[in-house]
Amino acid sequence: MDFELTEEQKLLQSTVRAFAAKEIAPAAAKIDRDGEYPAAEIRKMADLRLFGLTIPEKYGGSGKGEVELCLAVEELAHASAAVDGYLRVSLSLAIVPVILFGTEAQKEKFLPRHASGEMACFALTESGAGSDPAGIQTTAVRKSGGYVINGSKLFISIGGQAGIVVVFASTDKALMGRGISAFVIDKETPGIVVGKSEDKMGLHGFISTELFFEDCFVPESARLGAEGQGLKIALQALDVSRVTVGAEAVGIARAAYEAALKYAKERRQFGQAIAEFQGIQWMLADMATQIDAARLLTYRAASLHDEGKPYVKEAAMAKLFASEMSAFVTGKALQIHGGYGYSRDYPLERYCRDARITEIYEGTSEIMRLTIARQILKET
Repeated sequence: MDFELTEEQKLLQSTVRAFAAKEIAPAAAKIDRDGEYPAAEIRKMADLRLFGLTIPEKYGGSGKGEVELCLAVEELAHASAAVDGYLRVSLSLAIVPVILFGTEAQKEKFLPRHASGEMACFALTESGAGSDPAGIQTTAVRKSGGYVINGSKLFISIGGQAGIVVVFASTDKALMGRGISAFVIDKETPGIVVGKSEDKMGLHGFISTELFFEDCFVPESARLGAEGQGLKIALQALDVSRVTVGAEAVGIARAAYEAALKYAKERRQFGQAIAEFQGIQWMLADMATQIDAARLLTYRAASLHDEGKPYVKEAAMAKLFASEMSAFVTGKALQIHGGYGYSRDYPLERYCRDARITEIYEGTSEIMRLTIARQILKET
């Protein structure tokens, strides 16, 4: 068993780490405070060709794997989870259905655009369909060589900024989950309306919106896969994306841990640095151990994916453990900072707010436990 990164992977890691430290981290507090789309930072990520990292070379990408994407996500999330979200959701979730299920014409149309920095959004969630995607109410009715889509979507990350939309709609409500189909369309398609942006607890600057589809006609060539295959497509994309949620959670936690370690060495109470107190040392030891364990789970899942081996259980384990670890570590880091950690003058309260969502999106911790249990029972 080899735990070492290749030289090429180490180069990618160091390149993204240096980029994030120079271009993203200095703006992170302002992005969080203002809650506005970080256009300049996204352009810089596009210039670095990060949006093509896992796009096949044939379509203008770098052709790298999930391990490399996790390396990039961890480093970006360490600087700003909000900025990282644009890459992670677009490349690890939204464009995945096109890579896995797209026709050659669809790939030639959309993948080079994504590789050059045009983002994609994943329009699945609705007000009554979150953990149960089979319950979506958006419809796609056949008409004149295509489909007319009507319905509304909620909490769509990058919904306002994406140029590519992957949307899921029911083509046969009687079949419920087996009647859902997937489509990839241009954002400029008539009938797509961007609604309000969500005012969220964390990830300020990572914009999530409502999306409305009002008599939106799409040609049959826009459908991904066969009719009724949409739920399968969505779940496979979510499996991939869960691995990078683990990497994102590790990046946030690592930033919090490093801040706490530095502060503990500098902060003096009762005549000595608080790092000298056993209680603080135990907290730091637990934080470091959990971060390492989460990283190993995450990169194991990523490696299994890249090797073409089953990884659904491992992806759910990585996402579950890493997200709950991130909430624990950021909370302990804030505790070490004491009152300063609760102040917006320090980044700890931002880390705590940003970490919390990793336990929810791409499947809640409860759904992850169900997924793991089902996989375990299938194996026995």
